[in-house]
Amino acid sequence: MDLLRSLPLGLYLEQPQTWLHKIDPRVKFAWLMSFLTSYVLANNFWRVLLVVVLIIATLIARIPRRVWQQQMGWLLMLSFFVLAIAAISPDGMGVDYQPRLPANEQILTQPSNSNNIVQKQGVEKKKYSYVIFQKGPVKITRYSLSLAVRLSTLIFTVIYSTNLYLLTTAPEEITSGIESLMQPLRRFKLPVTEITLTLTLSLRFIPLVLEEVQNLFRSVMTRAINWKKLGLKGGFKVWMTVAERLLENLLLRADQMANAIMVRGFTSPNEHRVQWHDLRLKGHDWLAIATLIVFWGIRLAIGTQV
Repeated sequence: MDLLRSLPLGLYLEQPQTWLHKIDPRVKFAWLMSFLTSYVLANNFWRVLLVVVLIIATLIARIPRRVWQQQMGWLLMLSFFVLAIAAISPDGMGVDYQPRLPANEQILTQPSNSNNIVQKQGVEKKKYSYVIFQKGPVKITRYSLSLAVRLSTLIFTVIYSTNLYLLTTAPEEITSGIESLMQPLRRFKLPVTEITLTLTLSLRFIPLVLEEVQNLFRSVMTRAINWKKLGLKGGFKVWMTVAERLLENLLLRADQMANAIMVRGFTSPNEHRVQWHDLRLKGHDWLAIATLIVFWGIRLAIGTQV
């Protein structure tokens, strides 16, 4: 089991360099925030469209298939299960739909022309049904289906858009972009450099956590433990020992990282200013900004929930 290859969540793809890698991290951060915020008060068409755009962006960026295939597959499977479970779950509305016209048509005592109008209206009204599907205990209503689409697309959009951003942006570029965007906060005497340094360390810590989990799983598998003989209580004790060892290793890594920072003389941002990257907007960055403006124009035109 190789977690770093089979489930590369939050890892940076150094090679090959795609066109997404070359975009300024500040522009990509604006795109990420647009994906996360345009979801608010949006209709279901826009929510599904965000999922399609993310998948298309992954394909046209020519990211290696081995990188995104498994994680996208698992994420799509999770979203599908959420969609199915939420669709058949009770919607909480308590609506008992009743037809507007009486069941016995002979009760209608209106003239012939009125009868035709009422019959036409009745035919039109019969096309609408609050209950979309019902067979036995399985019942899908319009509201439950709408809620299922919201939940499933939200899970995919939030997780995959963030992962795609981390996949194509180096941790140093992320922190340099965020520090550049946070420059106005220096007027309020906020420690912008310390915040960005903490963010860099947290991003660097993700592969270390995956590596430690992978090593501990391998150590358990190589010992060929007979789980049937251990039983539930014995297996629980083993996994508690593994979790304790994982926490101990992570704290040790954090202590080593803190010592490395202190040895390099980083005590405060005033004494040790971190130089990240020289960020400059280029032609493809301005094209991405123009596309982002079009993105929000389409969102306001067709994506607003009615």
